[in-house]
Amino acid sequence: MSAFAAATGIGSWPGTSVREAAEVVIGELHTLPHLVELPARGVGADMIGRGAALLVDIAIDTVPRGYRIANGRTAAGRRATSLLDEDLDAFEEAWEKAGLRGSDRTVKVQAPGPVTLAAELELPGGHRAITDAGALRDLSASLAEGVAAHRAQLARRVDAPVVVQFDEPLLPAALAGRLTGVTSLTPVHPVDEPVAMSLLDDCVAAAGVDVAVHICASGLPWKALQRSTVAAVSVDVSTLVAADLDGIGEFVETGRTVLLGVVPATAPDSRPSAEEIAKAAATVTDRLGFARGVLSERIGITPGCGLAGATSAWARRAIELAQKAADAFADDPDAV
Repeated sequence: MSAFAAATGIGSWPGTSVREAAEVVIGELHTLPHLVELPARGVGADMIGRGAALLVDIAIDTVPRGYRIANGRTAAGRRATSLLDEDLDAFEEAWEKAGLRGSDRTVKVQAPGPVTLAAELELPGGHRAITDAGALRDLSASLAEGVAAHRAQLARRVDAPVVVQFDEPLLPAALAGRLTGVTSLTPVHPVDEPVAMSLLDDCVAAAGVDVAVHICASGLPWKALQRSTVAAVSVDVSTLVAADLDGIGEFVETGRTVLLGVVPATAPDSRPSAEEIAKAAATVTDRLGFARGVLSERIGITPGCGLAGATSAWARRAIELAQKAADAFADDPDAV
């Protein structure tokens, strides 16, 4: 069974206490806990800052719109690296405290995917790095090397298997040419689909383990994802359209996994039960005509997106709901 056919979080977490977050995630997610990101800590702690900390031989700095590729080491780059080290230390301490060293429990790490990272990083001239084919290739190669080293480091520290998730929220927009330029006179042209998938496959190959891609947008490039080497795709169910449902069905039929983001990322007015979360996931697979056994073998459960905008109480409750729903699938999928 795929490591991704489990309950897990997307990545981000509310607040600034990384040790508390690590303890909650490890305590609540007993199959696939993840190394969380805490964007509220500021520069370097968000998804792109985390990605910048993983880059090899490419530095970043801050600009009014976000991050820019820079020459030499910068305060922003050092801060991003320091925050990542803090995250690793906190996770290892919580792992040891829980007595899990040497266990077979799998851990997940996240990083921005090559397309999203290049779309969000600026070149020295202010344009998106994705507009420069050479910069796009260099960033992707640097990211692949950095993520592979990061994954291996955490695996050594916790003495457990570690899988990888690449976050590609901007992939559909980049392929469709919907990214905005610096001005209306400098459009961002669509990225060729074969190029984007080749970069993603290079990152998968470098990781050396099963890799999931998280895309919290509609209109996913399902045909391209089927041709890729990714082991799983993570989606936000609330954003899906009919074509996405067809894509999920075809992807699962290839023997791979889909993680369904069916837990609200922020607390709704009416708090769902674990049974309601399980039924929401089962409804998707039922519509596709799959046997209920697929729920335990090829379907994972997550919040719809990252939990940075949630309260600490809801973040804990969200992953608890995901875990209970996944447990229900494992125990008796036909009873959901």
